[in-house]
Amino acid sequence: MSKLFKIIILLLSEESRDTLGINNSITETYQRPLFNYIDYWKYLDMSFIENLISQRSIIEYSSASVIRNEILKLLINKNRSKKFINLSIQDDYGYYDYLHHISGAEHCFSKLESFYCKRNVDQSFIKGLARICKSIEKFRFEDVSNCVDNSGIIKLIEVQEKLIDVVFTVDYYGNGNKSFYKSLEESLIRHADTVHYLRIDWKPITRLLSCLPNLLSLEFNITHSEYWNDLVNLIEGTKGYLTEIDITYEDVDDEMLIQAIYQNCPNLRYLKISLMNHTNSLISEFENLSIHCKLLNKLFIEIYNNFSWDKLFIILARSAPIGLFKFKFHSTRFELEDFKLFFDNWKNRNPVLLTISYTPFFVNLSEHHQLVDLFEKYKVKEIIKKYYISGHFEEFSNNY
Repeated sequence: MSKLFKIIILLLSEESRDTLGINNSITETYQRPLFNYIDYWKYLDMSFIENLISQRSIIEYSSASVIRNEILKLLINKNRSKKFINLSIQDDYGYYDYLHHISGAEHCFSKLESFYCKRNVDQSFIKGLARICKSIEKFRFEDVSNCVDNSGIIKLIEVQEKLIDVVFTVDYYGNGNKSFYKSLEESLIRHADTVHYLRIDWKPITRLLSCLPNLLSLEFNITHSEYWNDLVNLIEGTKGYLTEIDITYEDVDDEMLIQAIYQNCPNLRYLKISLMNHTNSLISEFENLSIHCKLLNKLFIEIYNNFSWDKLFIILARSAPIGLFKFKFHSTRFELEDFKLFFDNWKNRNPVLLTISYTPFFVNLSEHHQLVDLFEKYKVKEIIKKYYISGHFEEFSNNY
């Protein structure tokens, strides 16, 4: 049993301990904290609560549901010193569908700033939350495609007063509910003036992308070109305020999109592009990107077929804005000579922060060590400030 769980047990009321069948031995063995710092928690993660419940050996004769109820009464009550600002709920089994009915829920959840949920979260709870809270700024809903009932989610989005950061992810294997997607988009359009950050994983059904003039960051994970003109129109309509772009695509007019970015995004600071096909056709456009986007400070490029990295590296060494020295590159493999060319031409610039990832199948251990040796050599020369090399994409994505 964890120390935290013991503390929670000690903070429970005598009535709650009686309900759980806990005898006085724990209070005799451990001292009740002088300060109830749990009352000052501002982040409530229900998966964390479930992990605590799994450590219930000291109250093994009580069911998980009874323990859950007593812990929630400790956490959610009208006398809490601090209201929660973050709520995360992954509830496939309906464990928390009554949260909004707990005495004190209106007090505790009235000032939420961020909310995370997944799949089939109970819609009656979401509707209850919509009645309580109108202050959510960050909203993340995962596995949208697997949501059966969506009435509560739509209502919760609609009543928020300042929705800023929105993420809707789709399960790769989900079939998709186009009517639900359409409803989500329409609910977002009502927040057109406040939404600054958006990620969606499907092709827009409405004219959503043309209705969000204040976007600062857009992550748009689709793979077909039907709606790319809308994306170009969106970029053109942002009036130069767009600062972050994250795009994954294939079979698209690469040059048109890159041109739209450097012609309309002078304040761009972060660019991630994941390319499946036609990759070499855009290399020449990276020079224009470097020239026009003077504030760019981080570049992330993923390539999934043959690519002339040497040509790109020459362009970057020659034309990259002075503040651009953070790079992430992913490819099936890299050639040693390409990086040597890059580093030799990067002299008299800010030392780079460099992360690279490759497909292990195409790079053997000896080649990996050669890359490490090369990077160490240029680190000594102060061309590289810090680097990370990975054969695992997940590690790569989370680094730097």
